[in-house]
Amino acid sequence: MKKLMNDVDSILTEALDGFASAHGDIVKLDSEYQYVCRRELTPGKVALISGGGSGHEPLHTGFVGHGMLDAACPGQVFTSPTPNQMLAAAESTHSGNGVLFIVKNYSGDMMNFQMAADMLDIENATVTINDDVAVENSTHTTGRRGVGGTLIVEKILGAASEQGESLAELKMLGDSTNNATASMGVALTSCIVPAAGKPTFEIGPKEMEMGVGIHGEPGRRRVELTSADEIASELTAAIVNDLSLKTDQQVIMLVNGFGGTPLLELYLMANSATKILKARGIRIARYLVGSYVTSLEMAGCSITLTAVDDKLLKLWDAPVHTAALRWGR
Repeated sequence: MKKLMNDVDSILTEALDGFASAHGDIVKLDSEYQYVCRRELTPGKVALISGGGSGHEPLHTGFVGHGMLDAACPGQVFTSPTPNQMLAAAESTHSGNGVLFIVKNYSGDMMNFQMAADMLDIENATVTINDDVAVENSTHTTGRRGVGGTLIVEKILGAASEQGESLAELKMLGDSTNNATASMGVALTSCIVPAAGKPTFEIGPKEMEMGVGIHGEPGRRRVELTSADEIASELTAAIVNDLSLKTDQQVIMLVNGFGGTPLLELYLMANSATKILKARGIRIARYLVGSYVTSLEMAGCSITLTAVDDKLLKLWDAPVHTAALRWGR
């Protein structure tokens, strides 16, 4: 294993220090409770809090800033943050109009965010992200996983919260956006969790894992490596069927790298998916291509589609200024 690190136990702390230094104009770090929050809060808005295990950067810390999150709570690599982190983040960022937690559907995240919500003496609500169609018929304890669609929900809700929507309105919008979003991924290699020092799973040089999770969880099946067009066809078919997309439906498409895939290949996958969707009569209204919801150095990608109307497109286009996502300002 080759990693740029000093010590396994200090990876998160040192990375957060580096992140806070590099983006000090946007965020600040609470070193005691290990959460990142906006340097400048918008008075009177509902506070948006998210988080999860580290190793998925720029999710979630990279999405803290104007037009997205007010705070993000990173846990150790692939490990949920603690309720104390979430509680401290919520208490420091709320401005009297409530707190909305945005939580990926994993058992540890769900349990700890619920504990924080129960302890929080501030009106709050939770939006659960479960966009991964690969585990539709899985025995995974919490059902469908939250993956690339998390970014889209956080962006939509961030814009709506900046416009002054209430906690109840944001909760409804978050749930509806999540229900209009579906993702599926493919892995070409495993990732290596620093504390483990070895690949999470073994995969042959001519194999791929179709439907893999962002922690290296098994997908739908292990198959022989094939062309980008064929991979895109399977991923998009599963998503289109899940969302029951019809001709002329507008979508946002995210082609997301898992950390070990160059942009050259991600844009190639975007091209493959575009051809397939256009042939189905589905209109891609907006694109986002890059590595945004990663799995350390795992090679592979996911495709996410969100069915949108003009309202959601306006929220997507609204200004955002974070470490990892910024436009319109």
